[in-house]
Amino acid sequence: MSKIITRTVWILSFVSLFTDVASEMLYPIMPLYLKSIGFSVVLIGILEGVAEATAGLSKGYFGKLSDERGKRVPFIQLGYLLSTISKPMMALLTFPFWIFFSRALDRLGKGIRTGARDAMLSDEATPQTKGKVFGFHRALDTLGAVIGPSLALIYLYFFPQNYKTLFFIAFAPGMLAILFSFLLKDKKREVNASNKKISFFDFVSYWKTATPEYRKLISGLLLFTLFNSSDIFLLLGLKQSGINDSTVIAIYIFYNLIYALFSYPLGAVADKIGLKKVFVFGLTLFAAVYFGMGVTNNPMIYYVLFFVYGIYAAATEGIAKAWISNIADKKDTATAIGTYTAFQSICTLLASSIAGFVWYRFGSQTVFILTGSATLVVIIYIVRIKINTSLKSV
Repeated sequence: MSKIITRTVWILSFVSLFTDVASEMLYPIMPLYLKSIGFSVVLIGILEGVAEATAGLSKGYFGKLSDERGKRVPFIQLGYLLSTISKPMMALLTFPFWIFFSRALDRLGKGIRTGARDAMLSDEATPQTKGKVFGFHRALDTLGAVIGPSLALIYLYFFPQNYKTLFFIAFAPGMLAILFSFLLKDKKREVNASNKKISFFDFVSYWKTATPEYRKLISGLLLFTLFNSSDIFLLLGLKQSGINDSTVIAIYIFYNLIYALFSYPLGAVADKIGLKKVFVFGLTLFAAVYFGMGVTNNPMIYYVLFFVYGIYAAATEGIAKAWISNIADKKDTATAIGTYTAFQSICTLLASSIAGFVWYRFGSQTVFILTGSATLVVIIYIVRIKINTSLKSV
């Protein structure tokens, strides 16, 4: 394992771990805090929409910029820095404009670092070890989503409704992430020989020049994303069934724990039997969870479903990026992943909007059954596509 999980992979994984502790510590209390300073539900929805759009579109631009400059570390450091300083800003500056600015700054940080970080992870792996490397990173990253909300629950137990202090506490693990990022070193790599100015939407042109294999794979992944709405709808489903807030957060933490525990083992399995097989396995579990949410109202079954949902995430999130990095030209890795994650964010926004409308008009069961059914179509597509590559791990 030590030969596969290099020093750089360890550092990137710890940087993500500390950042996720900070971000996920605020996840359970963000809506409560925003309401306490006067935000309506509609304004919260607009805020999250702007934030996710900022993250999504910037991923493509900064991914391409990283490839063009031949640098990874500066983008990683700046991205994590912006996300860290945005945390206390949200507590210090409570006017709506500054809240929007702070939240957008946090998501811009994610957009700046994502493509460069994933490309750096890809550079540390061979085609036969991509599953393990990306799986290991997802495991530590997601462990932060276990630690963060757990710390928030403990804190709020002793200091109920004292939300602002949590934003300052979250600054500490964020600073640790920044300090760890200074241990990273860029490797010499091929730079795309071009002096042209890169526009914000320049990454879109990559779709035209990418290989047919890339376009076929991304089409399938984005089709899935169009029906994969925010996890908040699953949590709302739990809430609607009568489960209290603390139990909903506990189930969310449980899901992330399973996700973290299974990410590396499933990455190792994917390297042995193929990334495609494990990814399809994950989609099958996803469909089963949504069908289950559509037909059950039993709290104990919810724990089983979220256990399965954790395995689904472990079998798809890191695997998808590993798969993309294997079929993209090495000099375009950040662009390839950044382009995918940019389009993915846009599709997620559409998916959540559609899910919200369907939920409002036809109820939660319709959303869950429709999502499960659409996923079966995506599975058929993924199974049938032929990715022409000599890489054994695909």
